[in-house]
Amino acid sequence: MTVLRDVSDGVATLTLHRPEVRNAFGGAMARDLAEAYRDCDADDAVRAVVLTGTPPAFCAGADMTAGGDTFASRDASAFSAAGLSMPAWRVRKPVIAAVNGHAIGIGFTLTLQCDIRIFAADAKYGVVQVRRGVLGDAYSHWTLPRIAGMSAAAEILLTGRTFDGDEAYRLGVCSRVLPNEEVLPAALALARDIAANTAPLSVAYSKRLLWDSWGLDPAGVEERETAAHHHTMGAPDAREGVVAFLERRPPHWHGQVSTDWSDT
Repeated sequence: MTVLRDVSDGVATLTLHRPEVRNAFGGAMARDLAEAYRDCDADDAVRAVVLTGTPPAFCAGADMTAGGDTFASRDASAFSAAGLSMPAWRVRKPVIAAVNGHAIGIGFTLTLQCDIRIFAADAKYGVVQVRRGVLGDAYSHWTLPRIAGMSAAAEILLTGRTFDGDEAYRLGVCSRVLPNEEVLPAALALARDIAANTAPLSVAYSKRLLWDSWGLDPAGVEERETAAHHHTMGAPDAREGVVAFLERRPPHWHGQVSTDWSDT
C-alpha cells in the first residue's frame, strides 16, 4: 500500500508512503488515497482525518521515473487532471493536511483539497508544473484563488516558483507554520479536539456548505443553512450539546453521518 492508515480516538491518519521516492505521486497512490478517503467518509468511527507523509517529505510531486514521458499524452477518455476520484472536500469529516516536509506540484495541490493546512517552516512548496511544460492540477485553479486570493494564486500558478512555509503563510495558503517535528502532533491535536467536541452531522453539513458556498449567492446560502438547521434542530445532538455545556461535561453524540445524513 502506498497510503498507510491508522484510526485512533476518532481520528484517521493517512500517511503517503513511498519514502524511497519522497512519497512521489503516481497511479497507485491516487487509487489508494481515494479509497482511503471513501472509507473515512463511510466510517462513523472516523470523526476527522489527518493527511501526512512519511518523512522527510510530504509529497515530492509526480513520479518522474518515466523521464521525458512523465507527462506524455493520455487517452482522452481515461485521463483527468483531478488527481483523485474522491477529493478531500467530498469527505464529510474535516480533513487536515499535516504537511511535514516538501510538497511540490501535485503534492502541493492535493493539500489545497483539504479543509485545513499546517505547514512545516523549512520545507519547500510550489506548483511547479508550468516549469515542466504542463500546468497546475487537482482543481488548483479553483481551490487556490479561493484559499489565498487571485493575486497570490496567480503568483504561485503562473511562476511555478518554490517558497518556504513562512512565505506560504504570508501568501494565505496555510493556517499555521511550525517546525517540521511539530506539524503532525499539532494536526492530530486539532483533529482529536474536533472528534471529541463537535457534533458529527453539524460538522458534515457545515463543511459541505463551506465548499458549496463558492457557487452560491447569499440567498442560496440562506436556503442551504436553513435546510441544514431543519435537519439538526430538535435532533438529540442539539439537546446534548447544550446540556453537556451547561453540565460542564464532554458531549455524547448520537447522530451518525452514515445513517442520518440528508443532502440539503
